[in-house]
Amino acid sequence: MCGGDRAWQTSTQHWKCVACGRKTSVTAGTIFHRTRTPLSTWFAAIWLVTSQKNGASAQNLHDMLGLGSYETAWAWLHKLRRAMVRPERELLAGVVEVDESFVGGRATGRRGASTDKVPVMIAVENVGTRVNRKLRLGRVRLGVADSPGSTQLVDFARTTAEPGSVIRTDGARMFRVLGTEGFSHEYISGYSSPEPGHVTLPGPHRVASLLKRWNAGTHHYRVEREHLQYYLDEFTFRFNRRRSAARGMLFYRLLQQSVNTDPHPLYELTIRRPAHSPIDDNELESMPSNTFGEF
Repeated sequence: MCGGDRAWQTSTQHWKCVACGRKTSVTAGTIFHRTRTPLSTWFAAIWLVTSQKNGASAQNLHDMLGLGSYETAWAWLHKLRRAMVRPERELLAGVVEVDESFVGGRATGRRGASTDKVPVMIAVENVGTRVNRKLRLGRVRLGVADSPGSTQLVDFARTTAEPGSVIRTDGARMFRVLGTEGFSHEYISGYSSPEPGHVTLPGPHRVASLLKRWNAGTHHYRVEREHLQYYLDEFTFRFNRRRSAARGMLFYRLLQQSVNTDPHPLYELTIRRPAHSPIDDNELESMPSNTFGEF
């Protein structure tokens, strides 16, 4: 960039710098970079994604907007998912419950870490006791773990909770270090507790249940591991704004973050890591869901 502050508009709707002659456009450097589709169609896609409580799958978007191919709809959704999380977002505060769950298809006869499912780290604010027998939760953070039960979960707690917060976990000894790092650590051993996990750590269990229902109802379990973090980002975006009374504000927020997100061309979106396998279950039927209406 030459630093010039004067430009003129060309016949192709680009802007040309008077000083150096460089051409650019208002969509350069955003997820709309070099798009040949009218921005009005992009805006319609963003509205469809934000106005429906459970979101839209690539097939839904393809059918509703009449896009040229399924690949286009898939790429658009992944570009939007990358815009759903602000890098400078605030940390969780207050009472933060941290636990782990597993996401994937059905694993008959096996449970948890013994399956091929992907471990997902969950941190959620518990903003109070039960009111009218309903659990009150605040914001959530989700992350994909490399392996189940690893110290990566401790690092996740450190980076998602604000110093001074109360962090509640199970009785794993690896969490004890949090009490010496500026957090107040509370734990309940699952083996000695007379109550099940969904009672001792209700927040992560509720979030995990809603996440799995959303994965089944909207995406029919067809989420590949290398892209799972971006689906978790979408779930987080929706969950943290579930009480928004105006869908238009969600549209505005996602549009605002889209123009501050790098282009992410298709070749970048489709990079595959051989060590990862798809989370897929072709045999499962569609499950109607109103996931985010429960809070």
